[in-house]
Amino acid sequence: MAIIPCGSTFVAQWHIRPQLTTRSYVPNRIMTARLGVTSTMSYLRASNSGLFARDSLPLLSFVRPSQTSHHRRGARFIVRAETDYYTVLGVSRNASKSEIKSAYRKLARSYHPDVNKDPGAETKFKEISNAYEVLSDDEKRSLYDKYGEAGLKGAGMGMGDFSNPFDLFESLFEGMGGMGGMGMGGRSSRNRAVDGQDEYYSLVLNFKDAVFGVEKEIEITRLESCGTCNGSGAKPGTTPSKCTTCGGQGQVISSARTPLGVFQQVMTCSSCGGTGEISTPCNTCSGDGRVRRTKRISLKVPAGVDSGSRLRVRSEGNAGRRGGSAGDLFVVIEVIPDPVLKRDDTNILYTCKVSYIDAILGTTIKVPTVDGMVDLKIPAGTQPNTTLVMAKKGVPVLNKTNMRGDQLVRVQVEIPKRLSSEEKKLIEELADLSKGKTASSRR
Repeated sequence: MAIIPCGSTFVAQWHIRPQLTTRSYVPNRIMTARLGVTSTMSYLRASNSGLFARDSLPLLSFVRPSQTSHHRRGARFIVRAETDYYTVLGVSRNASKSEIKSAYRKLARSYHPDVNKDPGAETKFKEISNAYEVLSDDEKRSLYDKYGEAGLKGAGMGMGDFSNPFDLFESLFEGMGGMGGMGMGGRSSRNRAVDGQDEYYSLVLNFKDAVFGVEKEIEITRLESCGTCNGSGAKPGTTPSKCTTCGGQGQVISSARTPLGVFQQVMTCSSCGGTGEISTPCNTCSGDGRVRRTKRISLKVPAGVDSGSRLRVRSEGNAGRRGGSAGDLFVVIEVIPDPVLKRDDTNILYTCKVSYIDAILGTTIKVPTVDGMVDLKIPAGTQPNTTLVMAKKGVPVLNKTNMRGDQLVRVQVEIPKRLSSEEKKLIEELADLSKGKTASSRR
């Protein structure tokens, strides 16, 4: 999948394969050789927003045996290593969800910054959380297994798009005994900002608009910050009071005595929703701090998108709560197929029919393309099912509008089922002439 920017929008497309790069270091010169592995990876950049900068795509190195390859002194492979999420959690690649969750709980308890005061504990804790977020989600795990981190980025998930690791931690341990038995309790969800959810929109394009790109104005419905209470959820003029249920902590702890000892359960306070405060709800948003509104957005669709491509518009999703950042808007593209021209990646396929006379003698025919009708020369002696290439008459390459695919024209030769007596006589004379030429060539 590749993701393409356009202004503040991005588009994702799947076509990524690894690439082998080896460099031989010679004084004042660097030689680069590519060893038989193709890449259809598109580098994506935008002027107003970051997506996949060239340096953000990992470089994987693979060695394929070759009879002509040999080692040279001073030659070495340059590898930019990806994070192996399975190694981070210490599980095998075929580990079950329960094994992954169990490994995450064990490591998260050990490296949580409230327990582990080592300088690198928080970084390790975030790495563990990121690994669990990917491997616990079937779709993300499938993409990661096939394409590595590049697959996640191609799906619109960059390195800054992981969930808050502490929110993830609390969501797993809340209602399961929490961390109360380990001396933790200083990090609660009280007044923590909550980012807004992403919004999705399905956009249908005709074939040519998808090929050449188009500007569209779409109307979306999303949650926006309430103007009456400025997103606080409290009625203007009122003062919040401390929640009496949790004492302002945002969490409540229940204890149960068991044969193994006292079991403590930490849960978000249901009275205040984890804020630790009780306030009179705003009449406009009913205390949520957000209201649903409709907005029109101008969207520029880049050339070369296809069904399944996703445009990403940052911060145009649902508003966050308690100062959290807004989510993103994802526009999912669906392309209406053309009844005549078929698309195969950046190439366009077309089938034409010619008579057997034209196939023998050659001719010029009119062929439909995305650029309009174009003359195509059928060479003399063209065989059935021959494919003729019309260079640069295909689909523009994403993010490289000066590069285009080809139109591939398959020639079908029509053989008549019925002939007039005159046509049959001429064909028989041609057959006799052909037999005579064959006989003379054998002498």
